[in-house]
Amino acid sequence: MRRILATILPFVVVSLVTTLPVSGQEAPKPGVWTDSLAAPTRFGGPDSVGGTIEGDREARDRGFVVPGLQEAWDGWFDWKGRVLEEHGLALGLDYTAAFLGASESLSNDGAFGGIARFFGFWDVTGRNTSNIGAFVWKLEHRHRYGEIAPAGLASSVGYVGGIEEPFSNEGFRFTNLYWHQQISGARAMVAGGFLDITDYLETYPLASAWTGFMNFAFDSGSATIGLPDDAAFGIAGSTMLGENFYVFAGVTNANADAADPFSEVGSFFDENEYFSSVEVGWTVGEERRDVDNAHVSLWHSDSRQRAGEPGGWGANFSVVRYLDERWMPFVRGGFAEDGGAFLEQSISAGFGFDVVPGRDLLGVGFNWGRPNKSRFGPGLSDQYTVELFYRMNITGRFAITPDIQFIKNPALNPAVDSLWVLGLRARLAI
Repeated sequence: MRRILATILPFVVVSLVTTLPVSGQEAPKPGVWTDSLAAPTRFGGPDSVGGTIEGDREARDRGFVVPGLQEAWDGWFDWKGRVLEEHGLALGLDYTAAFLGASESLSNDGAFGGIARFFGFWDVTGRNTSNIGAFVWKLEHRHRYGEIAPAGLASSVGYVGGIEEPFSNEGFRFTNLYWHQQISGARAMVAGGFLDITDYLETYPLASAWTGFMNFAFDSGSATIGLPDDAAFGIAGSTMLGENFYVFAGVTNANADAADPFSEVGSFFDENEYFSSVEVGWTVGEERRDVDNAHVSLWHSDSRQRAGEPGGWGANFSVVRYLDERWMPFVRGGFAEDGGAFLEQSISAGFGFDVVPGRDLLGVGFNWGRPNKSRFGPGLSDQYTVELFYRMNITGRFAITPDIQFIKNPALNPAVDSLWVLGLRARLAI
């Protein structure tokens, strides 16, 4: 493994501290996150189906231009734009691969895997009005290359938490399959069906295993929420309260199975084991809800008898600002009482910086976390995590992201005081 680290370390370091100036590139956009400003017109945050499609439609500046290929690529997205405008059908495809390597481990010190996704929405009713009813879906295939997938590296190194958690070896699975209804000009929305809770709970633009931080400590709830599986059957909704305040709330089945979502529909009504949440927040304006945001969230999970999992509850907070159309500082944290969360207390802070406007993004984060003693046992050390990533848009819709993480006191690996995790991720949006 040390040979692998020695091979990719120079590339990662150089990529993290340099940019790729290109002569004759397009005029820069005002910011990497401007694509997410359209997200409130769809249900969920920037990493939801609507947010992802809006982001992929934005023609970013590119580091390299391949004559002929770029024109064909742009033509393909122009065609998809016309289909959306004329028929209300939005289609998205992407493939993302991630490699992780650790300096120390209890078993495997390297992991490699990928995810292919087919997602979209179809505006079935009320198209071109303020009360659109849409069918939303996301189908995935998650697979590994080699012995373990990236999701397995955290346990291999003795880290309490998740690193590129979605990159497992589950095969075909649904993440979303639901109906979304806008009400009163998108100021209120409701979604019912198979939901991904992280689409609407504790979202912000840097919380994405595909485009943002790799460590789950910088994702939804700073690793202090005991989330059910994706494709959780239930209902969720949001509404603006005046010009600056909003509410997001949802109730889903705590017994979810993304590989076979319909198998758990009956348990929603028969077993009455639910995951519920409410988020109340302030924003500069409705159109900037994702990027200028301060909120508090509460969640509760019923105990799951068949799975033998205890119930629990927790509280979270988040403050995110978008300054000078380039900087995004954040402070986030949470507390959990049981409920299966990785951490029972956690605080994360950091920032994103639009290094090359409209193209390259730098992310820096620091996390302190206390492992959940009800899940992992008492007496474990507090963990400290630092992550640095640099996302580079190479050809407009193909991006690579080198990543470095430093972990102090991996709680389940007392033989080492600290370790390094190097990552490399590549995403192609089609």
